[in-house]
Amino acid sequence: MWLKSVYAKPVAHLLCLLPCGALLWAAFNGGLGANPVEKLTHETGIWTLRFLLLTLCMTPLRQWSGQAAWIRFRRMLGLYAFFYVSCHFSIWFIADHSLRFGDMIEDIVKRPYITLGFSAFLLLIPLAITSNQAMIRKLGRKWKSLHQLVYVIVLLGVLHFVWLVKADYLEPSIYAIIAMILLAHRLGPIKRLGVKSAPVARN
Repeated sequence: MWLKSVYAKPVAHLLCLLPCGALLWAAFNGGLGANPVEKLTHETGIWTLRFLLLTLCMTPLRQWSGQAAWIRFRRMLGLYAFFYVSCHFSIWFIADHSLRFGDMIEDIVKRPYITLGFSAFLLLIPLAITSNQAMIRKLGRKWKSLHQLVYVIVLLGVLHFVWLVKADYLEPSIYAIIAMILLAHRLGPIKRLGVKSAPVARN
């Protein structure tokens, strides 16, 4: 199956970097519109949420398809989510606050949607740091408990997006529905409808 191919991961890396490449191309060619900072902030935030949801999709795909190879991509997708959220935060901190830490803290405290987004970013940091085999071995059972935080992070990300939007709620609603389905699968009712879980593939 193509999921097990030696080319699968390199191709996946290229696909994951396409949004970044497209944004850089647009930035250097004047394709970001009248407010380039807002466009960059929005797009990096959206891609963070998409990669988080894709990360959560890997286990259901493994269970429903019977193909354990899906799990090979879970850690990679999670790290790309962290890459895009780091870009999202950096653009906001540099462009909106000119690296003024005090102004950033004031904004986080005063605006609830920023509080939610910043909380999600902070929670992602330990997950990114521990996304390697050495930390998995070191933490043992605690590693799995720690990485369950990804569900909290996704919910915070969805709420951040919903709160931010002022008019068209269609897109954040779609992400919210997907997140709820994935959370329901994690909690059990949908999970029991899936096929028997296949053995987990090693990265």
